[in-house]
Amino acid sequence: MQQNKIQKIVIVGGGFGGIKAALMLSKISSFEITLISDKPDFRYYPRLYHTATGGSSKESSILLSSLIEDRPIKLINSSVKSLDRVKKTIKTDKGELIHFDKLILALGVVTNYFGIPGLDEYSYGIKSNEQATRLKTHLHQTLIEDKKPDHHYVIIGAGPTGIELAGQLSFYLRDILKKHKIKNHKINVDLIEAAPRLLPAMPPSTSMAVGKRLIRIGVNLLVDHAVQAENIDSLTVNGKKLQSRTVVWTAGVTNSPFFKDNKFNLNEKGKVVVDEYFQAEDNIYVIGDNAASKYSGMAQTALSNALLVSNNIIRELSGKTLIKDVPKKPIAVIPAGKNWAAVVWGTVKIHGYLGWLLREAADLIAFHDLQPWWKAGAQWATEFQEDHKCPICDN
Repeated sequence: MQQNKIQKIVIVGGGFGGIKAALMLSKISSFEITLISDKPDFRYYPRLYHTATGGSSKESSILLSSLIEDRPIKLINSSVKSLDRVKKTIKTDKGELIHFDKLILALGVVTNYFGIPGLDEYSYGIKSNEQATRLKTHLHQTLIEDKKPDHHYVIIGAGPTGIELAGQLSFYLRDILKKHKIKNHKINVDLIEAAPRLLPAMPPSTSMAVGKRLIRIGVNLLVDHAVQAENIDSLTVNGKKLQSRTVVWTAGVTNSPFFKDNKFNLNEKGKVVVDEYFQAEDNIYVIGDNAASKYSGMAQTALSNALLVSNNIIRELSGKTLIKDVPKKPIAVIPAGKNWAAVVWGTVKIHGYLGWLLREAADLIAFHDLQPWWKAGAQWATEFQEDHKCPICDN
């Protein structure tokens, strides 16, 4: 390959994988980098639960333009719609045709309600700052209107996101009850999981430790419970009605429809089949949540995938042997209430305050993966900013 030939590298997705690949490849002068994202900001999903429950919006959102400033990266704020493999172009929702020599796809996933009636219309989510703000506004509004808590605050899905939200929600509700001068009432936070235990992908001992912690802080655990439907004021669970106007869905995601629409080779879970170099097809790479690879679905995996693909594109430029993927199990760190987290690090399991300290350290390292230390430190500090203002009141 001629080193003086400019290669057009198009990266789709403004998450960990997409940004990391863009930052690495932008260091090579013979690459012309275009980053396409349907959002203007990078969303730090591990902190969105806190943004929804009294944390700062800054802790879970960073403008993409600030992450790539001073880098030769062209940023396009659009959604991708179609791929022309012969002409090597990708088309956006705005009609833009963007040519590529190499394409890296890191689009992330979308919510999947599994066809359960009413969830799409009535439930809340925490997959963006907008969704977190909507939930936060609802919590205040119903307290102001009813002068008492909802009958049940229901979180569906006992994976990491559901655990994180359940652990924080009761603390936040008690804080805003005081703010609105509402007499202390019993608060029912229910965590519903269809599987027989919490965190079904984690070791049973971790599920048990997290379950004990949640019960201790007042969360009601409903495992082996299936949700059948939701309407404006209730949820049907195992055939029974649970009165609630506050249902948060954290249980299901599915791959971006872009891959099915554009006839990629998908596995039984709808993820894209890739080789050991994360190539789905010639010069088309799929990384992160979209790839049918081991440990897909975690930020650490997306970063690792981006590093491998970027290094191999650079190695290919200079004629070096490509490196195959060797999957490495990510470290799982799951907060469950204030100053408490469960950590699974290989065979090591840590629960409690030390786990929480490791989570804070992990956040700092995660920010540094995309920013210099001084910026990462400033971003990390936003996690300690509280925002208990009522979004619909004169504060």
